[in-house]
Amino acid sequence: MPKRSDIKSILIIGAGPIVIGQACEFDYSGSQACKILREEGYRIILINSNPATIMTDPNFADATYIEPITPEMVTKIIITEKPDAILPTMGGQTALNTAMSLAESGILKKYNVELIGASLKAIKKAEDRELFKSAMKKIGLTTPKGILAENKKEADNALKEIGLPLIIRPSFTLGGTGGGIAYNKDEFDKIITGGLDASPVNSVLIEESIIGWKEYEMEVVRDKADNVIIICSIENIDPMGIHTGDSITVAPALTLTDKEYQMMRNASISILREIGVETGGSNVQFAINPEDGRMVVIEMNPRVSRSSALASKATGFPIAKVAARLSVGYTLDEIQNDITKSTPASFEPALDYVVTKIPRFAFEKFKGAQDTLTSAMKSVGETMAIGRTFQESFQKALRSIETDLDGFNNIKIPGYENGGDKSSISAALSRPTPERILYIAQAFREGFNLDEIFDCSKIDPWFLGQIKEIVEIEKAIELNGLPKNFDELHFIKSKGFSDKRIATLAKTKTKKIKSLRYKYKVKPIFKRIDSCAGEFNSKTPYLYSTYEDTNSKIYSNESEVTDRKKVIILGGGPNRIGQGIEFDYCCVHAAYSLSSKGYETIMINCNPETVSTDYDTSDRLYFEPLTEEDVLEIIENESLKGNLKGCIVQYGGQTPLKLAKALSKANIPIIGTSPDMIDLAEDRDRFQKLLKKLKLKQPPNGICNSASEAVNIAKKIGYPVLVRPSYVLGGRAMEIIHNEQSLNQYINSIISTFGKNPILIDRFLSDAIEVDVDVIADKNLSIVAGIMEHIEEAGVHSGDSACTIPPHSLPKSTINEIEKQSNTLAKALKVIGLMNIQFAIKDIELGKPKIYILEVNPRASRTVPFVAKATDNQFAGIAARVMAGEKLSSFKITPWYKTNKISVKEAVFPFGRFPGVDTLLGPEMKSTGEAMGLAKNFGQAFAKSQMAVGSNLPKSGTLFISVKDSDKIKILPLCKKLLGLGFKIIATKGTSKYLEENNIKVIRINKVSQGRPHLVDAIKDGLVNIIFNTTEGEQSIKESFSLRRAALSANIPYYTTLAGSKAATEAIISINKDELTVKPIQSY
Repeated sequence: MPKRSDIKSILIIGAGPIVIGQACEFDYSGSQACKILREEGYRIILINSNPATIMTDPNFADATYIEPITPEMVTKIIITEKPDAILPTMGGQTALNTAMSLAESGILKKYNVELIGASLKAIKKAEDRELFKSAMKKIGLTTPKGILAENKKEADNALKEIGLPLIIRPSFTLGGTGGGIAYNKDEFDKIITGGLDASPVNSVLIEESIIGWKEYEMEVVRDKADNVIIICSIENIDPMGIHTGDSITVAPALTLTDKEYQMMRNASISILREIGVETGGSNVQFAINPEDGRMVVIEMNPRVSRSSALASKATGFPIAKVAARLSVGYTLDEIQNDITKSTPASFEPALDYVVTKIPRFAFEKFKGAQDTLTSAMKSVGETMAIGRTFQESFQKALRSIETDLDGFNNIKIPGYENGGDKSSISAALSRPTPERILYIAQAFREGFNLDEIFDCSKIDPWFLGQIKEIVEIEKAIELNGLPKNFDELHFIKSKGFSDKRIATLAKTKTKKIKSLRYKYKVKPIFKRIDSCAGEFNSKTPYLYSTYEDTNSKIYSNESEVTDRKKVIILGGGPNRIGQGIEFDYCCVHAAYSLSSKGYETIMINCNPETVSTDYDTSDRLYFEPLTEEDVLEIIENESLKGNLKGCIVQYGGQTPLKLAKALSKANIPIIGTSPDMIDLAEDRDRFQKLLKKLKLKQPPNGICNSASEAVNIAKKIGYPVLVRPSYVLGGRAMEIIHNEQSLNQYINSIISTFGKNPILIDRFLSDAIEVDVDVIADKNLSIVAGIMEHIEEAGVHSGDSACTIPPHSLPKSTINEIEKQSNTLAKALKVIGLMNIQFAIKDIELGKPKIYILEVNPRASRTVPFVAKATDNQFAGIAARVMAGEKLSSFKITPWYKTNKISVKEAVFPFGRFPGVDTLLGPEMKSTGEAMGLAKNFGQAFAKSQMAVGSNLPKSGTLFISVKDSDKIKILPLCKKLLGLGFKIIATKGTSKYLEENNIKVIRINKVSQGRPHLVDAIKDGLVNIIFNTTEGEQSIKESFSLRRAALSANIPYYTTLAGSKAATEAIISINKDELTVKPIQSY
């Protein structure tokens, strides 16, 4: 059927900031939808608060609103833009919940806006646990026995009826938020309380435990003519009980019988028909009891999901793109397959390879967090690998995850000593953790048999047998040494073994294995993802490597290298805290801009969530691990023909930078700033000499390799000190240390974790303003791209601090000096491309500011997308062309200070996922994503940034204040302003006494340690609306921990710095004075 002509404009709702459970896969789906629907001639209006997304670039929609995704703000956009339809299925749970709220409140009916992609009835039927169970019963499908509860009493009744253990699933939440598995009454009570709070409709489904069952997913697409296709079956290697986002998964499903697969396929189709999904993709989850084959339906998502992105990348079938077209009236048979260019989208994809996804975790960032995996998602990213066999695919995935694995590395099992009691091995196998898959291999090495491991882990015996075979091959290498001929080496490589892993097992060097491969002509070949298992030719160069038999004429190399001039872009690998979507954004723009200038762009990356791994972002895509071996093999293949201009390593964060030396050694050109200059900025001694030569200030510092050296340096420069290992990203393991005892403990733990890398020690600059500067440069010219003033003072990681363009409080003379120093550094480091500098400014209030350089990174930084949106310059794209040889002077760049808007970036944190973890910010980065507030004044922009990360500032109510002594005099003006707006102020003894002495009306309240009722009681009772709490010293931090957790649970705005409190006060004044307005970025 032809596309709909009765709708002219469509509002697409994005997903907002990256959070656990909702990551950059929705930028991938949303940008696809924007692109396709604009091509179809529709006017596209977009709302998304995340500046790091490709979809919020001004050219992806006709009107792009970087605004908080709330029903109130979307209503304002509807009134302004008058869209004919809303597409809510591309923005995850955020978009779906927002659209439901608008429909149920009557806003969509009032303004005559139609829901497309999924009807309100279908969304409700799929998302409401009770309605979904009834629907499944109606079509003869079983769900786990469960009872819906809307309060604690109903939950207790369900507990009596079903019995422990229980799985608790809150309704309408994301990534299992608020849910969990209860094995005892205490756990049940805690999870029920949290689940009812987390659910926007205050209901939880309490289900019988099916922990240990096998878990599967089906990605299904249906159109309005009732054409239904299965895109992909996905099998969770981990059994039920672990959130599917935290499970290791494979596609296609490998342990189903054909009968079981057909049952699941038929059930999936019946479910989509019953729920009413008729214009898009859905994800259906099943569990099968391995004892008797009983199949139950777990849930379904009536939208594009995390698994949809994985299935799209695994098959080459662009689910989001197809779903967008289906939403405007097309049927599957009318849409062409992009990969083959000759088959319709109604052909079901077929796979002749195996795909493995492994999640990436960040427990090390959150002290006290339990690393047990449950039904509430905790992973921050994922990687995907492709191989012709499960073993090849799996070992490639292990080395893609960026945790220094070369395969199934040997690992110490907690509590186990060689030859000792093996009960600790059983315990490690029984508890689901990120390391369990490695413990399984180790258990085989320690003599456990397959049945014993199955009894502990409940992982299917077929997968365990595959791992056992890998361990047996390892033993053979250890026993027999290096392979003796082509067949032996080729067999080992076909099982997914990296050169480095073989070298470790054979007790030799990696380069020797590479020489051996070249001697025996054991080389990878490159195959295409074609969506049809070779039935039709693939016209799209979407490639993966395999060690299939290279002598076979049937399985030839399919890379079809061209003779064009080319640039290779190395991506960032899996998302993790410190290296997220911002770096992928830069890689994507490098591909876009260099392709537009005639270069063949070649992307190498292994992250299935991102836009960079979309097959139409670059001219050629290699879905491969970012290791020295894998990248060099690709470069060698691409160098067979054409002219390789060079590689870009400066855009993907620390991952490609680690490869720069190896690439240089292999005489591969690296375009842009030289690896030597990048290393100079990282090398403390070399960098210090450069700053002295340039007469630029740095905080007093030193470098050490032992605790004794550290103590001597600290004595010399004075406490507090800022300490960190070198060559890390995201402030990994960075801490502020106040005394010698803590310093000794820190140094000893760091040496055991990070090895012999030097440890950097700086004098910590307290009460300093931190400033981020982005610079773009070529050999002759450097331009400051943007100057960002941090809201939080120095000491909070730059990725966690809110910041603003233009600076909010810096004097013009200080800004001029910062620009001067930035340009001096760009020239000295011979920057070609992008550079980021972090400054700390002291003593501004004294009128004699001291400017210190904290850090310089001559590469793309996480601030690049924010600066691009704030200044209306596409710096990542411009810099890529500069790196390729164009002159910076040939580009028209709008000076950052000529912007006519205030832009505020705010971080979003995953603390709610980690009970018992302190929310206090420090020098180690903890945020997963960011949002942006745009307005004509700072107060409004800051208020929007808070709203966008889920922290709604109150216009009135009760303010709690507890501040350290040095902040007390500075808090007085804020108190007076908020009292003037009608706020009540409560404070604990010390602060209330000071406020009373200064004529501030205040109500005294107990600290937790002073008896009840105390402050935490008041928070839980809803008597506190906003908190200003600054602390100093270990005791004070410890005492206020329960306050911070209570504020998090109650979703109360909480500011732990004076600067943050000032910004919040200014925003509250602003929203009391004027209502928040919306405006597309194109109209600023």
